[in-house]
Amino acid sequence: MRVFLDKIVKQNKIKTKFGNVANYIPGLEKAKKEDLGICLLDMDGNKYVYGDYNKKFTIQSVSKPISLMLAMLDNGVDYVFSKVGTEPTGDAFNSMIRLETAIIKKPYNPMINAGAIAVSSMIKGENKEGKFKRLLDFFKLVTENDTLTYNEEIYLGENRTGNKNRAMAYFMKDQGVIESSVEDSLDVYFKQCSIEVTTIDLAMVGMFLARNGRLSTGEKIISDYQARVVKSLMMTCGMYDGSGEFALKVGIPSKSGVGGGIMSVLPNKMGIGIYGPALDKKGNSIGGDGILEDLSKELDLSIF
Repeated sequence: MRVFLDKIVKQNKIKTKFGNVANYIPGLEKAKKEDLGICLLDMDGNKYVYGDYNKKFTIQSVSKPISLMLAMLDNGVDYVFSKVGTEPTGDAFNSMIRLETAIIKKPYNPMINAGAIAVSSMIKGENKEGKFKRLLDFFKLVTENDTLTYNEEIYLGENRTGNKNRAMAYFMKDQGVIESSVEDSLDVYFKQCSIEVTTIDLAMVGMFLARNGRLSTGEKIISDYQARVVKSLMMTCGMYDGSGEFALKVGIPSKSGVGGGIMSVLPNKMGIGIYGPALDKKGNSIGGDGILEDLSKELDLSIF
């Protein structure tokens, strides 16, 4: 497996020169676009790593499936999806056009920014600090990593420059989608996106979902149905407006983030974490996308 990972990482590292590191959030531009790494965990407890697998990066949109899990635990599935839809948009992850033009005035799904902000607003807690602490504790639980924290510089940059996210949040407040404080909800969202992880952490989340919501100890955290909801939305919406093409090429439930991370789930078999900050035009890791396509073809991983 190590020889195989060596081959596919090296052949996809060439693609990184055709991508660009995100720079619209202050601090993200410091990443090295040539970095590329992978961690693969299987149900037997084996761990396979290669490349820049242990570099820390901010989780960004890969946080969305995790916050969705906690929101469902806090409020129930029905309530969450009374506020957020389940359909792919075909639009960019930060587009707000459908908030106003759609017949139903709610975000299309929890994997785009508008939907994720709405989900973050549902996390329970006495104040924004309490809400984020509960969310960070939940991240620590599902990654089985008690050392997780957030990057203060990235968080402040997100907060300072997140004007479109702020506009979407206030529109959703006007429509009754967000019921709590807009600024508190945004603070939780910006901080969750700024949590620092490695590919190992992402692979651990992938394994958590591959085991239908169980930790490596066997402890059940979310229901089978809640795990299925998350994996289904990752499959249809997790790779932004490239999700359909990704389903054809790769066929594995996955969630990407503009920090360069991809978290993938092979149900009942495997969790995969990838880091590659050079992004394609849709905001997905260009090298990571290639690695997953090669993995899927060579090992016949597609769920279809």
